[in-house]
Amino acid sequence: MNENRPVSEAELHAYVDGFLGEEDSARVEAHLAANPDLAGMVADWQAQSAGLQAAFAGAATPKENDIRLISDIVAKASKRPASQPRHRLALAASAILVFGLGLAAGHYGPKIFEAPQIELTATEILPREARDAFLIYASEVRHPVEVFANEEAHLATWLGKKLSVANLKVPNLQTLGFRLVGGRLLPVDGRPGAMFMYEDGSGQRITVLVARNAENRTTSFRFASADEIETFYWIDGDLGYAVTGEISRDMLQKIAEECYRQFPS
Repeated sequence: MNENRPVSEAELHAYVDGFLGEEDSARVEAHLAANPDLAGMVADWQAQSAGLQAAFAGAATPKENDIRLISDIVAKASKRPASQPRHRLALAASAILVFGLGLAAGHYGPKIFEAPQIELTATEILPREARDAFLIYASEVRHPVEVFANEEAHLATWLGKKLSVANLKVPNLQTLGFRLVGGRLLPVDGRPGAMFMYEDGSGQRITVLVARNAENRTTSFRFASADEIETFYWIDGDLGYAVTGEISRDMLQKIAEECYRQFPS
């Protein structure tokens, strides 16, 4: 066992979700034993995860009334039609509960409906790539994007073909005060990815990243934070999404929810 290898935040999340092997779990537990404050934070994550799982335990075996209850929550909180597929309702419902609980620790991945285990690298790559893209392009003055907003239809068609996504839609965020700047093709974990950039009246920019999910796994909503740059990301079937910006989590949440409503199932 390599006890000297640092324990990353992603490993702590994976430990709470039960995704680590016996050896790595033992290493994390030894690290927590030596760091009481960190152990307390992880214990809070475990309690929050257990609470959410208990709240939705009855939905693991779908019943007509369960789906109706979840649909009501989603329809009220995110104004999403109640006739969406069950796995997307589960994602939205879990996100609404998590935000309502105010989990400032940044752990938004409880196991709901006994979801498949998530590869550790899958949840690390997406927010990392989204943050890197934001850092590279958001500050660019003359060439922030390859295709500007005046060619939005072409942008959607071009990037949709590159990602093999039929009818890829460019989210409209004008109701939240952000207009489309444009978009570009960029690599995400060695595969084609799409980045859309938006700007508000003060010149503040945010980016929306869309990438293929080769593992075809689904996660609930999660936050990642580094150097005042916030990323809100999720994986929905074949695609991963990430919204990034130097803005408040409250605004980032609103933008991400709007993107979630508009992106294809």
